[in-house]
Amino acid sequence: MRGRVCRGAESTAMCPGLAPGRAWSGPEPAVPRSGIRVGYTPDVLTDATAELTVALLLSACRRLPEAAEQVRSGGWTTWKPLWMCGHGLSDSTVGIIGLGRIGQAVARRLKPFGVRKFLYTGSGPKPESAAEFGAEFVPLTRLAKESDFVVVTCALTPATQGMCNKDFFGRMKKTSVFVNTSRGSVVNQEDLYDALASGQIAAAGLDVTTPEPLPTDHPLLALKNCVILPHIGSATYATRSTMAVLAANNLLAGLRGEPMPHELKL
Repeated sequence: MRGRVCRGAESTAMCPGLAPGRAWSGPEPAVPRSGIRVGYTPDVLTDATAELTVALLLSACRRLPEAAEQVRSGGWTTWKPLWMCGHGLSDSTVGIIGLGRIGQAVARRLKPFGVRKFLYTGSGPKPESAAEFGAEFVPLTRLAKESDFVVVTCALTPATQGMCNKDFFGRMKKTSVFVNTSRGSVVNQEDLYDALASGQIAAAGLDVTTPEPLPTDHPLLALKNCVILPHIGSATYATRSTMAVLAANNLLAGLRGEPMPHELKL
C-alpha cells in the first residue's frame, strides 16, 4: 500500500497489497479504525532487493552509467590512466544502516568482494546476525565517519525519517559512496544534493526517492555522480509472481472469513 489507505475503503472489507510491510512514518492511517483487514507480502523480496542494492552500489562506485554514456556520445577515445576511475570494494569498510533480512543479504553478497570490515547500526545490536560477517555495531555518527560505502536498508520510522541529512553527509569521507534502497524519506534529498554537488561525498545510488516518481527536472537527476532507479528492488519475474500469489491467497482467505496467511496487525 506504500502508506496509502485503499481508495473506496469505506465499502471494502479487505485490502490486500503487494508490499512487504508498513511504509508510513507518521500517524497510522485510518485503516485500523475502519475495521479493514490489511494483507501484505513479507519475506519474498529479500534476495531480489539485495541483488539490486549490490548492482546499484557497483554502478555508482564504478561510474557505470557515466561510462556507458561516454561510449554512446563518442567520449571513448584513446586510453587515459585515470579516465572513468571509480572506487572499489576490495579492502573497504561497508556500513549498513539496518541489519535486517535485506541488510544481511547485502552483506552476504558483498563479502566475497574482499570487504575488510562491516559496520552496522540500528535500533540495537544483533550479535547473532552480525557474527556471520564479523560486523561491529556502532553509533550512526561513527558509521558515517569510517565507512567507504554506506548502504541504507532500514525501515522508515519516525526515528529514521530524515536521518541521512547534512550532519550525516558531513561526517562521511569525500571518497565514500552512499546507497539507499529502503525508503526515500530516510534521506534529506536537498542535503544529499549539496553533498554530491560540492564533492563532500563521491557518489550515490538511489532506488527510492521522495516523491516517487521523481520529477524529471529534479536537481539530483542533473548530477553525473548520482545513479537513480525507479524503485525496482523487487522487480524480478519470480519475485513479483510470488508476491502476486501471496496477495491472492490473502484475498481469498479474507473473502472466506478466514485468517489471512499474511495479515498486518494494526
